[in-house]
Amino acid sequence: MSTHQYDLLIIGAGVSGTALLYLASRYTDIKHIGIIDKYAAPARVNSLSSNNSQTLHCGDIETNYTLDKALKVQRAANMLKNYAVAQADAHHIIFKYPKMVLGVGEDECRQLRERFEVFSPHYPNLKLLDKKAIARIEPAVAMLDGRFREDEIVALGSTNEYTAVNYEALSNSFVRQAKSDTSKHVDLHLDEYVKHIKIDHQRFLVETRHTCYQTRAIVVCAGGHSLKLAHDLGYGLHYSCLPVAGSYYFTPAVLKGKVYTVQNDALPFAAIHGDPDVLVPGKTRFGPTALVLPILERYNLSTMPDFLQVFRFDKRVAKVLLDLIRNRDIRNYMLKNMLFEIPLVRKWLFLKDARKIAPSLNFGDLKFAQNVGGIRPQLIDKDHQKLLLGEAKIDTGIGAIFNMTPSPGGTSCLENAEIDLRTVVQHLGASIDEAAFKKDLLGEDHRHTGTDFTLSLIHISEPTRLNSTSRMPSSA
Repeated sequence: MSTHQYDLLIIGAGVSGTALLYLASRYTDIKHIGIIDKYAAPARVNSLSSNNSQTLHCGDIETNYTLDKALKVQRAANMLKNYAVAQADAHHIIFKYPKMVLGVGEDECRQLRERFEVFSPHYPNLKLLDKKAIARIEPAVAMLDGRFREDEIVALGSTNEYTAVNYEALSNSFVRQAKSDTSKHVDLHLDEYVKHIKIDHQRFLVETRHTCYQTRAIVVCAGGHSLKLAHDLGYGLHYSCLPVAGSYYFTPAVLKGKVYTVQNDALPFAAIHGDPDVLVPGKTRFGPTALVLPILERYNLSTMPDFLQVFRFDKRVAKVLLDLIRNRDIRNYMLKNMLFEIPLVRKWLFLKDARKIAPSLNFGDLKFAQNVGGIRPQLIDKDHQKLLLGEAKIDTGIGAIFNMTPSPGGTSCLENAEIDLRTVVQHLGASIDEAAFKKDLLGEDHRHTGTDFTLSLIHISEPTRLNSTSRMPSSA
């Protein structure tokens, strides 16, 4: 068995892992950095361009965000934008489309007018759009049969901002930039499935089928598999993973940009939206749906045993699930999303939701997007018996970090990597080139550094004492 030694090893070469690879190589004095992935190329799971909504979330049109969260998301989005536009191939990574959130009916329109008053001072490009203004930007939203639709509609939106990202292309860009620094030893190891992680004399031993990797610090960015590896080391045992899959439908190009709808606060997931697909010209993509599936990777049934390990079903998990089902709005939502997957009826059911955005859509316009969509690894906190929304991490305090990154994980990839980088640098006794970091990624926000402005919900496990060469059982 061959051996590789690193100061920092990253597991998972999606957009979160590759973002950390780039930051560590570009802005620190860490010399030996490695990243490994079980697939033959980076960004093969949720960062694959077909497996996410390709959205750069800025916080302005996401009605399930408070102002505080929106501003944190905005900072994260600006970091990504500042990186992407500086690349020679920026036109393959980041894109400008109009965007809006649509309110339909008196109550939703009132919500958006009130939101505009609060949010517009922080988003100077955000406009309150009446029916005529909507028609100029998105005629298919405001018009039906050549006349204005009868519903009362209002929207919040902007027309000249970066709104979409090819996260697969972004991941590959991070890798190229990380490896371009010849003063660092940066390795990308593909087709490497991690069997387990051990601790040996303050070093981590990562074993794959043919290789042993030794590292002083380790960061795992592998979606639901991050929790599995954390459990193997005895951390995060009070967390259960609830994988939520998203599916999409294609229609002809009825929209020019991104159109979101108002979030129902009683539901734990975002409402559907319509988007231009950056890789499928001439189409609009509607979705995602939200369906709980017993797998950790969409369309990969071989991950079902891994799901059973991280689900860790017990009476506390059962209580959380029962509480969700007892809520009528959530129960109906879950049932509807199950029906969205049944071939004979799904198009008829989905058409009603899609017509809220584009009322002229017909049954024949909808086509289920085969093999499109990903998995959001939502966590259940068994100690507090609740479903956690948003991003989460387990920081062991001993140089190992485990990230679970559902939406907006793509948008926050650089900001989340910054959090991990500062932890890793402190653990290794390394340093960050703060001046270059501020100049390149923070722009006018250069005064703000550190985790006071972070987006992520950080959950820190109590450290578990490990024998130096033993692996904690996952069934603890």
